[in-house]
Amino acid sequence: MNFDLTQEQQMIRKTIREFADEVVAPGAIERDKTKAFPKEIFKQLADMGMMGLPFSEEYGGAGADTVSFAIVTEELSRACASTGITYSAHISLGGAPLNLFGTEEQKQKYLVPVCTGESFGAFGLTEPNAGSDAGGTQTAAKEDGNDFVINGNKAFITNASYAKHLAITAITDVVDGKKEISAIIVPTDAEGFTVIDNYEKMGLNASNTTELVLENVRVPQENLLGKRGNGFKQFLVTLDGGRIGIGAMAVGIAQAAFDRALRYSKERKQFGKTLSEFQITQFKLADMAMKIELARTMVYKAAWLKDQGRAFGKEASMCKLYASEIAMEVADQAIQIHGGYGYMKEYEVERYMRDAKLLEIGEGTSEVQRMVIARHIGC
Repeated sequence: MNFDLTQEQQMIRKTIREFADEVVAPGAIERDKTKAFPKEIFKQLADMGMMGLPFSEEYGGAGADTVSFAIVTEELSRACASTGITYSAHISLGGAPLNLFGTEEQKQKYLVPVCTGESFGAFGLTEPNAGSDAGGTQTAAKEDGNDFVINGNKAFITNASYAKHLAITAITDVVDGKKEISAIIVPTDAEGFTVIDNYEKMGLNASNTTELVLENVRVPQENLLGKRGNGFKQFLVTLDGGRIGIGAMAVGIAQAAFDRALRYSKERKQFGKTLSEFQITQFKLADMAMKIELARTMVYKAAWLKDQGRAFGKEASMCKLYASEIAMEVADQAIQIHGGYGYMKEYEVERYMRDAKLLEIGEGTSEVQRMVIARHIGC
């Protein structure tokens, strides 16, 4: 059992950490305030070869592994979680289904622009009445000659304003009262396709979260992604990989909160001592450090299992559940250590808490993760 990163992984971590500290972090407060999407940052990430990191070089990717993807997501999220979630969704939700289920022609046409950063990756699963219950999908795609005509709505979709195309789930038939759900690639400039970006969010303000409206959107049947009727199963597989990204994001946010709390505790004096000299503060910081290290190890294990081609669904749910919950806990304790200053935006720790909360909800709530884990352990 070897916990060392490979030379390539170490190089990626060093490169992305420097980039996160020097380029991403300085504007994080302002972006949170103005809700400005970090487009320039992603142009630079594309130039660095990061936008297609785990995908084959054949499609413009870098041929790296899932552990490397987790490292990049963590480091970006440590500097700015809005940037982190944009990157994570781009790779694990936008690129992954194309890579896993696309034909060679579809990969050349749709995965290549994702890998080069020409298009952002996005994924259309959630609907106003169908979140974790994806079986409640109402968006429908009816056959008309050689085309599908799609009608429906999608909600809380990351990156869609900057995506040239995305895969969505839609009902393609109903057999004996049971919905046949398929995945279909839809260009975002198709007639009748509208992307609405007007959500007022609690956190992750610089990320792009949209509603999709499809009114008689016509696409050729060749845009079917994977096997007809397998859309729901395909997206469940996609979500397993996405949960590694959410876990990595959570570790990054928790690490940022811890770093600030530790630094502040060494500077702030009360009753003639720095806060770090009080045992109660030391115990808080020790617990925070321990939980972050545990969460990171769980994320890396899930990523490693995926890279080995082994089953990783249980571990992905575990790392997502644990990391997202400790991210909230660590952010909360970081605010507590800062006292009144922790409530102020300039100290940044309040942003970590606002950003972390989504991680207990997105890509399957904490409750859903517990259901998934329970199934895996035979309950």
